[in-house]
Amino acid sequence: MKNALSLAMTLGALGCLMAVSASAQKASPHETTKATIAGKTITIVYGRPYVKGRDVWHSAVAPAGKVWRTGADEATKITTDADLMVGSVHVPAGTYSLFTIPSGDTKDWTLILNKTADQWGAFKYDEKQDLGRAAMKVKKLSAPVEQLTITVEPGKGSNGKLKIAWADTEASIDVMVH
Repeated sequence: MKNALSLAMTLGALGCLMAVSASAQKASPHETTKATIAGKTITIVYGRPYVKGRDVWHSAVAPAGKVWRTGADEATKITTDADLMVGSVHVPAGTYSLFTIPSGDTKDWTLILNKTADQWGAFKYDEKQDLGRAAMKVKKLSAPVEQLTITVEPGKGSNGKLKIAWADTEASIDVMVH
């Protein structure tokens, strides 16, 4: 009886530790954002880290000049039920990972769409799997954004804009539904 009770307590403690470990891996909340452009849906799923007083562009959080998962935890995913043009990149209907190469200031950023949709961060990012890359427009914000925010804003007709705002920076790129 003592052995059974001891085993039950050990397994319970192990379960609690595993639950704490799993929640610690996702310190940033996750978000799903959707937009409809020309009757077609674009969905983005991403982790939303906080600035927390850090210089995010000059640290390991979102290192300037290096491929960034553009969020926290898993790589950011974009799903479209129609073919798109994202900047100069033709994106067939489907699901892709979305990365960026931030410049760290208001210079150009690079948006990367990668064919490997399910991957953890950018640790195993493979440039050979890129669907394409496109330049993003970047501007300094008048008020800082504490938590990473990614949106797709519908425009006129089949046009829209994908925006990534965090800290004192907003990067954007045109989106067009085919």
